[in-house]
Formats: sequence, C-alpha cells, structure tokens
Amino acid sequence: MAISALSVLVVEDHGFQRRMALRLLAELGIDRLHEAADGARALALLRELAQPPDVVMVDLDMPGMDGIEFIDHLAREHLARSILVVSALDAALLHTVQTMARACGLRVLDAVPKPLTKAKLYKALDSLRQTKADEEPPDPGEIHLDQVQTALSNGQIVPWFQPQVELSNGRVIGVEALARWRRSDGRVVLPHYFVPVLAGARLLDQLTERMLAQACRWKREWDRAGLRLKLSVNVSASTLDDVGAADRYQRIVREAGVDPGEIVLELTESSLMADPARGLAVLARLRLKGFGLSIDDFGTGWSSLSQLSQVPFTELKIDQEFVAGATAQPRKRAVVEASLDLARKLGLDAVAEGVETVEDWQMLAELGCAIAQGRLIGDAVPGEELPAMLGRWRRPEY
Repeated sequence: MAISALSVLVVEDHGFQRRMALRLLAELGIDRLHEAADGARALALLRELAQPPDVVMVDLDMPGMDGIEFIDHLAREHLARSILVVSALDAALLHTVQTMARACGLRVLDAVPKPLTKAKLYKALDSLRQTKADEEPPDPGEIHLDQVQTALSNGQIVPWFQPQVELSNGRVIGVEALARWRRSDGRVVLPHYFVPVLAGARLLDQLTERMLAQACRWKREWDRAGLRLKLSVNVSASTLDDVGAADRYQRIVREAGVDPGEIVLELTESSLMADPARGLAVLARLRLKGFGLSIDDFGTGWSSLSQLSQVPFTELKIDQEFVAGATAQPRKRAVVEASLDLARKLGLDAVAEGVETVEDWQMLAELGCAIAQGRLIGDAVPGEELPAMLGRWRRPEY
C-alpha cells in the first residue's frame, strides 16, 4: 500500500501542532485525514467511522483522557489498525508505551519525537508500504472451539516455514515451523487467533505434536532433495509438566526419519519461569536425546539470570520487540547488545527475530549476531513453496 493511500487520524490537543501534523501528512500525498483535539472526541469519531483508519497518530500528554488511556480504549474496542505515538516525552516512557500497546495487540509503527518533520513521518509510515500479499490476513472474527478442533483433526492446521540465515554470509541454515490454519474457503488464519482457543481447551500438546510430525516430514523431503536445514518447532508450556514428552518427541522425529540433533525445540521465557524446577528434568531429558533447546522471545519474561543459567539451552532468540527500531533507539540497541553478550558468555547460538530492514541486518552484523530471521529474508511460506523462496534469496539480484 502506498503512503498516499493511507487514512490517518491525528489526535493532538495542541491546535498548532495538530494543524502542522495534518499539513505534513498532506505534503506526503495523504488526503484521507481525520483530526480530534482529545481522546474522548477521537473515540466518538472512530466509533462512527465505517472502517477504522490505517493509522492513528496519538500524542501522549493530553488533558482529560491522556494518550495512554486512549490507546487502551483503541485496543479493547479494536478501533485502530495501527498506531503512531508522537510525543516530546523521554525515550524510556515512549518505549514503555510502545511495549504496552503491542502487549494489548496493537500494531505500533514507531514513537516519533516532537517536533514533527516530513522525514520523520515518512520513515514511520513507510513500514505500511507493502503489497497486499505481504499484509497480514484479515481478522477472521470470533473463533469457536469446535471449529478449531475440527481443523486440527482434519489437518487444516499446518506448519509454514520461515528461513533463518547466517549474517556472516547470508547462507540459509534453518527454518522455523509456524502454525497456520488454512480454512476451506482458502483464507489463512494466524496462530494468535486460534492458539488461545486451543490453550483454553488444553489442546496445545496435540497441536505441538502434529506440528512436529508434519514439519519433520517436510524436512525429510527437503533432505532427500539435498536441502539440509535445521528445523525449529515451538513447544507448549505444558510440555514441562509431562515427563513422557521427551520420549514422545523422540519417537515422532525418528518415525519421520529425522535425527533429533537437527531439531530445535523453542520454549518461551515466560513459560519456563512459571515453575523452572519442575521442568528441568524434562528439558534435561530432551537434551539427552539430542534435541536443541531455544529460549524464545528472550527479554520479555522478566527472568533472572540465575534461572537461565540452570536450563540446558543451546540457543537464545532475541525478541523482535527489541530488534525493531533498535538502529534508531539506543535503549533497544543496548538490550540487543546485552543479549548477544549473554549468549556468548553462556555458549549459546543467538538468533535475532523480526529483521525487517537492511539497517537491522547491518546493526546485528556489527554487534556479532550469528543468525537472522524476519521479513527482510522472507515471510513464512508453505512447505511446498520453501525451495523456490530460498532459490530467490540465493540469487545475487534478490
């Protein structure tokens, strides 16, 4: 979508700054513009619009309903497709607000410091310039348990694969299997819509095992074609309560003709920290059987270093929340740098998620990160499309 095709709502209490923002947006070619002088009037306007605007630009320091409260309303009522925070407040607070908004499910383009300029706005809005094929599938609406259970039983929930490459030479060394629900009408549903439903019904273990089995079959097929790739598969937190999980995973992998040493099981940091002592035996058995273990979304679970040092990880994945925008935000860059230093000291491979720009790539290379994953390299694709995608990545003109 071109920047000129966007619709934008500017929420700013200062009249001059609001008019300046509208003028700069108009100079970028945007003519579908709305404005509001405070959060209450902005909410009233949004509730009347037939469709939410593509971007809501919001100031934080406003009288009455401040920008943080306004953002909370946006998330709860699904009134915005994405937000752009604009403020003269300090960088630490802006980072906190971005994290809060993302945790509420909002897409946050950036936090732009005042005073606004056309260049700042262009850079922030440029991330929305993508083809429709690259856009996230539309919200599927309310999803019921029986629908997801049927999809799981019928094999409609399948793994798609996102490549991981070495930053030193661009060589593809692995893929992460990501669950996708391909509905009978052809629409694709992303996991954040259906995984919570499965979690509520205690069906995540069933999903994990099906993803592992299907992904291993694809890996075996690629192996036969001469395309040897490490395979990463997400594992549910309930795995850590099941002493038999290591044996089942080993059996699934071997039945597919794959060596457990070529499989990395990813667990989120927050799931590990819930009760680390109970899961240590399960994790140790998985390592004993040859599986790699990755701590996913590192830095988002408020864990202690003493807990991390006790778990037999082989890989650390730096969450995309810290990678995105780190080139321009010193606090984010510091988190990335500290995470990489920790990985080196613990002898872990480091994988950076959410690599979307050449600037992201260059920063990570400078900091000594080994492996990158993200839209710059390629989005997740079905197994049958992966060889062609990797072929395009390898071409010099790609």
